[in-house]
Amino acid sequence: MTLRAVAHGYLDHLGRTRVLSDNSLTAYSRDVGQFVDFAGTQRVESTEELDAELVRSWVWSMAESGMAGSSLRRKVSAVKGFTAWLAAQHHTEGDVGIRLRAPGASKALPRVLTRHHMEEIFHSLQIQAQTGDPLAVRDLAIIEVLYASALRVSELTGLSLASVDLASRTLRVVGKGNKERVVPVGAPAAEALGSYLEGARGILLGESTSSAVFLSTRGTPMGTRSVYQVVAALIAEVPGVGPLGPHTLRHTAATHLLDGGADLRSVQELLGHASLGTTQIYTHVSNERLTQAYQQAHPRA
Repeated sequence: MTLRAVAHGYLDHLGRTRVLSDNSLTAYSRDVGQFVDFAGTQRVESTEELDAELVRSWVWSMAESGMAGSSLRRKVSAVKGFTAWLAAQHHTEGDVGIRLRAPGASKALPRVLTRHHMEEIFHSLQIQAQTGDPLAVRDLAIIEVLYASALRVSELTGLSLASVDLASRTLRVVGKGNKERVVPVGAPAAEALGSYLEGARGILLGESTSSAVFLSTRGTPMGTRSVYQVVAALIAEVPGVGPLGPHTLRHTAATHLLDGGADLRSVQELLGHASLGTTQIYTHVSNERLTQAYQQAHPRA
């Protein structure tokens, strides 16, 4: 069989048998597709022609292009899953990707905003929302919820009206692996969300029908890119390095919780991390900030 046809079969298998979010499935499809395209440039069209050297050449070509380590590790993981499946289905004589290794994890820490920066952002948003502009009211609710509950952007855009309980100030979200959890929101976030739902959402909805909480100007559910644009516009002028999107607010919320005395297990539960090790990066962020403060303030640092 051709490699491309078998790849389609593998992706169909993933969609039917694995619990993956739409975003994860899209990423797997893109990564496996890129590998198949690369194989084509090397005149490898069938599974019988696959070998370890081809797989390593693909990884090397991406590394040489300057691809970020995080992206490269994701692609290697996707293709290792593909080659393991090929072997299990007897398309190849063994797993040609079994010895494939991705580059080590980056030591870069996530971008984190200070409490002062967050206060400035909320102050600006509140002034805009007081004009009654439905988009300003919506954007205030978005930022409040992202910061209050440390949601992933996909979890935010996946919120439905039925998942919001303003009385108990909780949200029911569906995270990675289709796992559901209930997260709290603070009083300011609940107030901003309530104001949006009571007025601005209806204006944005117009004659449309939707159960999604956050809507676009067309009355349709907001996508992740739209939320990214909202967040990026707000924090673009804030000093610092790293991503400008919604994940920055997730990093910031987790770090501020730990700085305020929250225990690591509670933060893990809030973030929906399967492993405590994933959550521990935020202790590194807090420790780095402590070290910087010490070096700046202590006379014998």
